[in-house]
Amino acid sequence: VLSGLMEGSHYFDEEPAVTSQRRSVRLTLPDLQVDLATDRGVFAGRAPRVDPGTMVLLREAPRPPARGHVLDLGCGYGPIAVALASWSPAATIWAVDVNERALQLVRENAAAAGRTNIRAAHPDEVPDDIRLAAIYSNPPVRVGKTVLHDLLSQWLDRLQSDGSAWLVVQKHLGSDSLARWLIEQGWTARRLASRQAYRVLAVGPRP
Repeated sequence: VLSGLMEGSHYFDEEPAVTSQRRSVRLTLPDLQVDLATDRGVFAGRAPRVDPGTMVLLREAPRPPARGHVLDLGCGYGPIAVALASWSPAATIWAVDVNERALQLVRENAAAAGRTNIRAAHPDEVPDDIRLAAIYSNPPVRVGKTVLHDLLSQWLDRLQSDGSAWLVVQKHLGSDSLARWLIEQGWTARRLASRQAYRVLAVGPRP
């Protein structure tokens, strides 16, 4: 599950029909630089660099907890998961997506980066009893509000009582309306940062 559009195939297909055409992009942050394999049929797979929304999230959101279970929701080829795993090597990073090509890329990128604490998984493969210390997501706003709201409800309700979620959404794709919906549903939500037409939302658990 991810955000953006794919040529010839939607990135949220479980088995992308578009022909594989692998390439490499470099994730560069002040304290991290790593080359990542990507491919057609996954979110931003044809882009020349890591997509800007993901970069805004990684630069603006707080660092992940040192321990516990942390979720990268809609992981794509894994730039968020690899960064989280690098910053918190003692935490378990769940990289969740419905796209099997994306999950395979995450596994390969985790291995290449030496990040043994990443678990690439289909949503159904995350054990039901796991509670999340944090969620990071560039969510799939293009799947439509109903699907998006159901997806976020499913995972936000798995936050620990002291957990937090960090979501990056383009302003023109409904970041403000999403924040309002979150508050109406009982979560806390506030704008943490705004940069390059993207907004990072800080979301807290429902009582």
